[in-house]
Amino acid sequence: MKDPQLRAYVPFVGPFDPCPPVEIRTYLVPPQLFIPFQPMGWPQYSPAEALRIGTLWPALYSPYTPERSKGRKVESDGA
Repeated sequence: MKDPQLRAYVPFVGPFDPCPPVEIRTYLVPPQLFIPFQPMGWPQYSPAEALRIGTLWPALYSPYTPERSKGRKVESDGA
């Protein structure tokens, strides 16, 4: 299944660009753009999990993986 937060576009490549062209650029769309208000009774993470993840509500969770760390093993923080 395709990630609904991941979007892509094809940038313009000029005929005199000195660098090799990037075929496809991707970016993440924040989930809060699609939720106009906070409904009552939403499921919530536990307080410890919410502090570790950065949000109380699972619907607003958006994982971030920097380009530099892709493919690198992420070590656990002991939690």
